[in-house]
Amino acid sequence: MQRGLPMQPTVVLLKEGTDTSQGKPQLLSNISACLAIAETLATTLGPRGMDKLIVNERGEAQITNDGATILKLLDIVHPAARTLVDIARAQDAEVGDGTTSVVLLAAQLLKEVRGYIEEGVSPHIIMKGFRKAAELAIEHIKTVQITVDRSNPEQFRSLLLKCASTSMSSKLIHSEKPFFSNMVVDAVQCLDQEDLNENLIGVKKIPGGGMQDSILVKGVAFKKTFTYAGAEQQPKSFRNPLILSLNVELELKAEKDNAEVRVEHVSDYQAIVDAEWEIIYRKLEAIEKTGAKVVLSKLPIGDLATQWFADRDIFCAGRVPADDLQRVVQAVGGSIQSTCSDIKREYLGTCGSFEERQIGGERYNLFTECPKAKTCTLILRGGAEQFIEEVERSLHDAIMVVKRAVKNGDIVAGGGAIELDLSSRIRKHALSIPGKLQLVMIAFAKALEVIPRQICDNAGLDSTDVLNKLRMKHANGEQWYGVDVDGAEGIRNNLEAFVWEPSLVKVNAINSATEAACLILSVDETVRAPQNEAQNPGPKAPPGTAQRALRGRGRGMPRR
Repeated sequence: MQRGLPMQPTVVLLKEGTDTSQGKPQLLSNISACLAIAETLATTLGPRGMDKLIVNERGEAQITNDGATILKLLDIVHPAARTLVDIARAQDAEVGDGTTSVVLLAAQLLKEVRGYIEEGVSPHIIMKGFRKAAELAIEHIKTVQITVDRSNPEQFRSLLLKCASTSMSSKLIHSEKPFFSNMVVDAVQCLDQEDLNENLIGVKKIPGGGMQDSILVKGVAFKKTFTYAGAEQQPKSFRNPLILSLNVELELKAEKDNAEVRVEHVSDYQAIVDAEWEIIYRKLEAIEKTGAKVVLSKLPIGDLATQWFADRDIFCAGRVPADDLQRVVQAVGGSIQSTCSDIKREYLGTCGSFEERQIGGERYNLFTECPKAKTCTLILRGGAEQFIEEVERSLHDAIMVVKRAVKNGDIVAGGGAIELDLSSRIRKHALSIPGKLQLVMIAFAKALEVIPRQICDNAGLDSTDVLNKLRMKHANGEQWYGVDVDGAEGIRNNLEAFVWEPSLVKVNAINSATEAACLILSVDETVRAPQNEAQNPGPKAPPGTAQRALRGRGRGMPRR
């Protein structure tokens, strides 16, 4: 009689309820998730892009067409699709513009090779082809980019204005492009040209008025802080004042807050109170001796100090936000002092003009004509709050683009021109390569056309017709021809039409999109840990536990 085979023990590797999916279906599912995200963003691309209204769980609505903002507001749970959210954020942080383009490009790359995956082509061959094509694309951008001469300030400023207005052409504020382009370029040129820290451009939003009422303060402006009664007697404007920035509290503390003092006689108590008043008066006199006419502090300035300063024609503001105070110091000079004793003249700053002014429904303190100004403030006006927020996001993108253009000074034509030029170059090169890589590189070239095609679709043009015209122009060597959403032809030379973008935007977008596509193609298995079951939060505590826990609070327990 034949002996039965020994039974194989079941090996349990993963926790019960763990979801695993692998192989080709998993890869195709990841690609579908990425395409779903791209579909949401596709309609926001270009000068005729639509906006999205996103309402969060608290009922707050935001209107935007900035790719990175939309992806941040959408709570995406699919693990592979989150890769696209990350590349959009990276593009936003690094370059500021091109966030929608980078997501569309990554998704289109995956869409073009989806058929090859279904037919069993190894993802590694596709990844190799993508990387080779991306290298070729970046090399080609570096050979065709146009470097603008910085020695001519007017010409360089004109370049920055073109870059800023191209960035704004797809935003809500495109109707006011000339006004905001000048504002953005002035703001970036206020900064230290070596450092170009965009955080030193303050943005204040005041509802009311029109977009044209927005102003650029070449210096610092911040909202009037909380003040006591004496503040109204203080002068509200100065010429060439000395400015003292403090991190000191000028306020009497309530005795009960700080210490317990046991006294025998009333006179002893009076001596303690007098000592405290003496300390604060000593601080105030030390500040007056410095000659400062404007005193700012991060910490509160109490009613006593406010009235004391008002009697001596000194302006003071307490509880100034830390970032505003930091920008004041950057603009007027001096440094933030943490003591009132031994304040030398070099620790104080100065500015040409200080005034408190009513803007809309708010009062603002403005420091202008600052000698060391390496900072500025944009005061934005507009009807609805959501509208002003979208203006702020649009200006942030434009500021980042201008900053990159100042640092690099290399530009290419926008409006799909550079993408079509790259597409035709990669196609030509691909035909000289044998094997499957040829197909992959042609797929890469085809994916690049998604940008001009989507711009046409969003503007209501016939994309097939426009792309055929553009392909013909590019085949004849006219490399700067791109989509024209306004003209009857649908195409134009975008370099001559001043649709300019920093080449860094394109280089970064192609690099990020290729990396994201390769990352998604390299995943063939997803292991998802089981979710905690919220329905069954655990065993209930026995009755009376809460009372036992609270018993004895506030009085000593009896000794046993």
